[in-house]
Amino acid sequence: MAGWSDPGRDYIQPPPVPAPTPLTARPAFLPLVAAAVALILGSLASSHYAAQDLTLSHYDAKAHLVVARRIFDSLTPGWRQIGAVWLPLPHVLNALPVQVDAWYRTGLSGVVISMLSFAAAAASLTWLVARLSGSVPAALATLAIFVYQPDLLYLQATPMTEPLLLGLTISGVAWLHHWTTGMVERYRARRPGDTRTRPPEPSAWPAGLLLALACLTRYEAWPITVAAGLVAWLTLWRQRVGFAQSLTLVWRIGVWPLGALILFLILSKATVGAWLVTGGFYEPNNPAYREPAKALVQVGWGLGRVGGWPVAWAAAAGAIVVLLQGLVRADRQAWWFVLALAGSAALPYYAFVSGHPFRIRYMILLITAAAACIGMVIALLPKAWRPAVLLVVLGVLAVERRPLGLTSPMVAEAQWDRANQRERRDVTACLMDAWRGEPILVSMGSLAHYMQETSTSGLAIRHYIHEGIGELWYEALKSPRRHAAFVLVEEKAEGGDQLFQMAQKDPAFLSGFTRTCEGGGVALYVRTPPTGDAPGPGLRP
Repeated sequence: MAGWSDPGRDYIQPPPVPAPTPLTARPAFLPLVAAAVALILGSLASSHYAAQDLTLSHYDAKAHLVVARRIFDSLTPGWRQIGAVWLPLPHVLNALPVQVDAWYRTGLSGVVISMLSFAAAAASLTWLVARLSGSVPAALATLAIFVYQPDLLYLQATPMTEPLLLGLTISGVAWLHHWTTGMVERYRARRPGDTRTRPPEPSAWPAGLLLALACLTRYEAWPITVAAGLVAWLTLWRQRVGFAQSLTLVWRIGVWPLGALILFLILSKATVGAWLVTGGFYEPNNPAYREPAKALVQVGWGLGRVGGWPVAWAAAAGAIVVLLQGLVRADRQAWWFVLALAGSAALPYYAFVSGHPFRIRYMILLITAAAACIGMVIALLPKAWRPAVLLVVLGVLAVERRPLGLTSPMVAEAQWDRANQRERRDVTACLMDAWRGEPILVSMGSLAHYMQETSTSGLAIRHYIHEGIGELWYEALKSPRRHAAFVLVEEKAEGGDQLFQMAQKDPAFLSGFTRTCEGGGVALYVRTPPTGDAPGPGLRP
């Protein structure tokens, strides 16, 4: 295929490539515009959803706050509280801010992180498409599709971790493209007879660091990073840098996320006793369980639901065009960086095949690749057509999407637990009537969201005995009555939590406790007087 070099040679003079357009050389104003637009829309969305009491309606939004808070607020505070089921960076970033009670109860500090990340993602995606395409309308179309997405606007108005992932991964891929372009220019200056000053070698650490941080944020970053690294290597190789030399250069980037992965595996082993937790926190009830074709259909259907079917089909066609452009033209190999963003689909696909329940938010991240692919197709059109096509894109978005509504897929999914939340308030009132500072036994893996809800009644994480406190948890499971005055049990979600399962297998597990009240799937058990054995030493706050 034209453009592919002999692997045994380090350098061959490449064919001439077109000089960069002024936009490709200096697109600085577009990222600034993109960031400003994202911040304005994000602020409006955050205020709107806060007024609707939807900021923390999703149970995972509350759970992320709990994990961040417990690093310092716990019976056994310290680095082990970071945990290892969720990746650590979002909780480490929010660990200090969330110690402020008002920010913990409202999620404000997490929302600020999400909003800034959303702005960074919008700026980086716009910059990437502008640099690759050299087209202002293409970059603006990409920006419009990205920021006008209702589900993304909702996510950035919550303490969820997807916005931080987008900010880091897209910025990392954009920096990787910048580094790759710089390395290509540097190696071109080596051709025989070229008297130009050789460009300085670009720094590898910005792209490496951003991708490493992304890999510590959410698991979707792992396949995106691998895919982006492969694109960087192919781009260098096809621009005649040489097979082995290209691999060596890309390794300078890859060592950063690899180091982050190793650190996380060590953290996981030290905190939960396993190198990587891949199951045990859900029931395999997905119809696509062990059905790869069905899982692929679910991913595609999810993209259509969150992005709108016109955007989904246009993105699919655009992805094919981008793929072909990179195959047939060596100077457009770098276009595949936008395809690398679609690597986020690997995680929901694997999860669904493994039986994980379908969650619409797993496909929201694909909007980045969809928007970029559509923008790249617009860049291939005649220049005179591009402004008109941009207007068409804006018109379709205005008709198809309803930002700030309450019925978009992610917003609807986030409200699944609202009825249960209202019922759980009765359980909290019942608990607070009897609570005098005694320890409360609860499974954080199932009821972290409820633990956060009780903070408005004055309860802190240190008042709970949960999985994160190590041996104290296991001792409490052996004799709940000895260590806790109250037990909270999730009896419905995912077939019931660990405490519920233990009570089902051994009716004596909760002997000495009286079932006092229930609501929203949660039951409260109160230690029956006379109290008998007192709580273990060091457990009373």
